[in-house]
Amino acid sequence: MATIRVPDEVPSPAQDSETLNQAFRGWGTDEKAIIRVLGKRNESQRKRIRESYREIYGKDLIDVLTSELSGDFMKAVVLWTYDPAERDARLANNVLNGKKKSIDKLKIIIEISCTTSPNHLIAVRKAYCSLFDLSLEEHIASSVPFPLAKLLVTLATSFRYDKEMVDTEVATIEAGMIREAITTKQLGHDHVLYILGTRSIYQLRATFVAYKQSYGNTLDKDVDGCPGDAELKSLLQMVILCIDFPEKHFAKVVSDSIEGFGTDEDSLTRAIVMRAEIDLMKARGEYFNMYNTSMDNAIIGDVSGDYKDFLLTLLGSNI
Repeated sequence: MATIRVPDEVPSPAQDSETLNQAFRGWGTDEKAIIRVLGKRNESQRKRIRESYREIYGKDLIDVLTSELSGDFMKAVVLWTYDPAERDARLANNVLNGKKKSIDKLKIIIEISCTTSPNHLIAVRKAYCSLFDLSLEEHIASSVPFPLAKLLVTLATSFRYDKEMVDTEVATIEAGMIREAITTKQLGHDHVLYILGTRSIYQLRATFVAYKQSYGNTLDKDVDGCPGDAELKSLLQMVILCIDFPEKHFAKVVSDSIEGFGTDEDSLTRAIVMRAEIDLMKARGEYFNMYNTSMDNAIIGDVSGDYKDFLLTLLGSNI
């Protein structure tokens, strides 16, 4: 379930564009007005606002937001204002262009590939080609080391069946194929990649259940205990969690971003922005179950100012 709260009566895109333009005028910027408008509009409404703003004022709203705002607040508002496919394409490109492609950074590609709809993933790939003049899979293959690239390309090029139909016999057979790969210490085996990269989310969840019923442990636990490439194991565990419990994954991303010394604002922003219109309500519930505190209170205790207010608005709070 989504967390953003769209008002019952929403102004026209032209009216919202005027409100935003007024917020940019003068000596200072009216950040509260920006939050009030963009933080309470859904994907299609934001798209129409961006189109209307360009038509009326001759400027790209993204460019204006980038020049008028700053810091983590600016990054969060800009990510939210992008079309979701363009947003995710840019997030992936930032990772692939980075000098250090840590496992924590590469999880963004897994999130895009394993926690969104098949049609959204196709839209991301189209946006990637349009924006960067190369394909997402081409960029992964040329910039990420093997065998990680093989797994990520397989996931990024998938087009999964999105209905709830499940074949329990296939689930049992493929659980056995994964088990054999684990016992022979071949986590990167083509069988494993084929299963994870082609089966529907519902079929894979049935396979994970069949694995535990047949072999006693969860698949995640057995992957963790399998000798071999530590980075590949870490990515496979992320894939399993993102497919099985995406809300738990994003609850963990939020927690990891605010725990310890300093805050990983980029990860916090990504988790809230990516899921606010999908399942952030479930992620909030999982956060409370996992950490015995609310996600809202954790954010309030860790960040401040307009950035905090914007994140809380996406979480459904009235600021």
